[in-house]
Amino acid sequence: MTDLSTPPRIERFVPADHASVDFTGGFWESWTETVRKVTVPTQHKRLDEEGFLEVLNFHLPPAPLARPIQPSGLSMQHFFDSDFGKWIEAASYTLRAHPNADLEAKIDQIVEQLAQGQMDDGYLNSWFIRREPDKRWTNLRDLHEMYSMGHLLEGAVAYFEATGKRRFLDVMIKAVDHIIATFGTEPGKLRGYDAHEEIELALVKLYRVTQDERHLQLAQYFVNERGQAPSYYDNEARLRGEDPKDYVYKDYSYSQAHVPVREQGEVVGHAVRAMYLFSAMADLAVETSDLTLLAACNRLFDNLTQRQLYVTGGLGPSGTNEGFTREYDLPNQTAYAETCAAVALAFWGHRMAQIELDSRFTDQVELVLFNGALSGISRDGEHYFYENVLESHGDNRRWKWHYCPCCPTNIARLLASLGSYFYTSKPGELAVHLYGANTATVAVGGHKVVLQQDTRYPWEGDIALTVTPEKPAAFTLHLRVPGWCEAATISVNGANVQTTPIKGYVSILREWAAGDIVRVHFDMPVQMLHANPLVTEDAGRVALKRGPMVYCVEEVDNVAAPQLLKLPVDPQISARFDPDLLGGATVLEGAASQAMPAEWGTTLYRAVPPRYNPTRFIAIPYHLWANRAPGGMQVWLRKE
Repeated sequence: MTDLSTPPRIERFVPADHASVDFTGGFWESWTETVRKVTVPTQHKRLDEEGFLEVLNFHLPPAPLARPIQPSGLSMQHFFDSDFGKWIEAASYTLRAHPNADLEAKIDQIVEQLAQGQMDDGYLNSWFIRREPDKRWTNLRDLHEMYSMGHLLEGAVAYFEATGKRRFLDVMIKAVDHIIATFGTEPGKLRGYDAHEEIELALVKLYRVTQDERHLQLAQYFVNERGQAPSYYDNEARLRGEDPKDYVYKDYSYSQAHVPVREQGEVVGHAVRAMYLFSAMADLAVETSDLTLLAACNRLFDNLTQRQLYVTGGLGPSGTNEGFTREYDLPNQTAYAETCAAVALAFWGHRMAQIELDSRFTDQVELVLFNGALSGISRDGEHYFYENVLESHGDNRRWKWHYCPCCPTNIARLLASLGSYFYTSKPGELAVHLYGANTATVAVGGHKVVLQQDTRYPWEGDIALTVTPEKPAAFTLHLRVPGWCEAATISVNGANVQTTPIKGYVSILREWAAGDIVRVHFDMPVQMLHANPLVTEDAGRVALKRGPMVYCVEEVDNVAAPQLLKLPVDPQISARFDPDLLGGATVLEGAASQAMPAEWGTTLYRAVPPRYNPTRFIAIPYHLWANRAPGGMQVWLRKE
């Protein structure tokens, strides 16, 4: 008899080992090599130059603050440990395929300092150990202790998987043991949880390495406890002698702690926190077969992508709360759209696609990879954006480091682990989610399958996928048809196959043999996208997109500031590849008209509309803007 009280087990698609995916030429080889050779080394240099590494001198009296205390009473230095963790994680990913003794030595030095500074009970946070040991665990609402530990934990897992060294992993397991002893519903424990989510998803990563049920249960506790009434943060504030009503963000929706997670249906609050929480919820849904968590994830994903997401994949329009305001509020010039948030959306979408093969998830992963996340790092690999606006009058500049440098290490760890986003598998099934030149080895039901993509994607829509199992094997190959593609053709060894996708994937079941070739063609016309009328900022405007790339008009390429341009009814836009544009990129060209403000002289308003002269425009991929001469930029263009 079937036990109806036991929920059905969720068998997820397991991501490919990122180190088994080799980007051989093409778009992503250039980016991943830049991250390995430039970004990771220069980020360590910045950590040193900016005083981050000094905080690890636990045996010395505290040095003057590298980041001063703000009016809120916080310093960015409270969170420095998180940046070590993310940098170690990014560096570890590069070590998998490219051993580097010098890089390992730098990581080992940080790990040893953390190990020496760790308190006997396992507590580990450089700020509190050196500066305020009596205040640890007294302000989970504001001070991010477990957030920082979570990033250290992710770094420890990645370093262990890259090198087999246990030192860092054991340090962090000891820290987790301390958290287990401190927090929970049992008598004598604190019934709290960190306001900045991160530890939750890190604990699931740890559980997948250790198989220690306590690690999974702790992640469950933090997710289940969030938003419960009465609020832990209210009581905690009173114990500090504060009035909870004085909280600067007024209510706990800022931390997604306003109601229990399963009751949430609208994405609210701080964007990065939300994406980390929902990523953890997706992981827990898999590991515990919790369909209520999965239902909440689906609801929230749809709310985000249907009502609150920028056309670039950016999210969180407001700098005031680094997050969300109201549905359809998507201003362009003041867009916050933090790089970290786009990176974390890729984390979440990737996890959702492991549960359900549906391109509504992987379409968003691709969108942020090519646009809203990639715009956060310069083409030289060592300058960054924290905010990713969709319109500029020339005052936006990339910086080599930031007052709060969470974004550089976040984009680095995403790109350094990119291979794991391309393929997933489970017994009898292999899914191809992303396209780009690479050679990969993926396990399918205990058998190795070598995949080779030959393509100029994303600049062209033709992909030749050579499938070479170690011996002939029957399995289903799932090929994603991107949501932007209106016409696709697919063939196997020259024979066309049915291309009507189910939830965005075409599935081919056959016995595969060495050298089988799947040819895919995606039509890539230039699309002019219109926004929902409720997005009032974009009324009367269009955004240009070709394939997965969103485009922008940058002043350096045009005779006028983008804000003075207007597209005709039928602009006849053409695409051409420019090998000299920042390593090579496809640009768009077409007819436009240009307003003539000089004719107005000193007049501010008049009854006669402005005159427009015919001109041409050039648009470049959005992720490449602000890499050349400063000037204006615009994604949403006025149209007749």
